[in-house]
Amino acid sequence: MAYTILVADDEAAIRTMLDVILSADGYLTVAVPDGRAALEYLQGHTPDAMLLDVSMPHMDGFEICSRVKRIKRLRGVPVLLMTTVDDDHTRDHARLVGADDLLHKPLSGKSLRARLSSLIEARRPRSAGAL
Repeated sequence: MAYTILVADDEAAIRTMLDVILSADGYLTVAVPDGRAALEYLQGHTPDAMLLDVSMPHMDGFEICSRVKRIKRLRGVPVLLMTTVDDDHTRDHARLVGADDLLHKPLSGKSLRARLSSLIEARRPRSAGAL
């Protein structure tokens, strides 16, 4: 079964690039252009992870993350925020809203794959081992 990744970014080129990178690794991506569309998707779906751009129209990635982490069904879904800004304020804000990771643009495909895989694997239910 393929893992589903919600990608929310207002730049079509970024959404396409992420789809290419993630689908090559067997992930199914659902790409939306803004925060409002992300929340609409999340009303009826629970992805395995979310990649949210910090700077988007209608609602930024910080606000989406903050809302998601308050919903019991979605609380455990890893949220990776993407930003071009690399400063203490942005890192602190990401922690405050409960983001699981902060990725800096331009994104490295290798780094993205490793961090996403690590977060998803950490959330997978452990199967009971033999005693």
